[in-house]
Amino acid sequence: MKNGLNQFEFTGAIFREGRAFVSLCLDLDVASQGRTIREARKMLAEAVSLYLETCFESNSPYLRPVPPEEDPRRNPPKNLVEIFPLKADFRVHALA
Repeated sequence: MKNGLNQFEFTGAIFREGRAFVSLCLDLDVASQGRTIREARKMLAEAVSLYLETCFESNSPYLRPVPPEEDPRRNPPKNLVEIFPLKADFRVHALA
């Protein structure tokens, strides 16, 4: 979901799993984790950037949303902490 010239906006979700927090990009089905909510968000942003970079380098489609039956926006699980906008800036560099 392209938002600007070099910016994409996706939806992220944070879940509590014991003492850790798991973060998930709902539009890309990319996940990460952290010891705090802030760290889980940061690690998810990094994972999304790396995922997009790999997709663009290999000319692969990047959207692969979480299946509807697993989407926490439809049926929020008890361990859902928050749903938040996730923005990724991406610069494309041409190489020859």
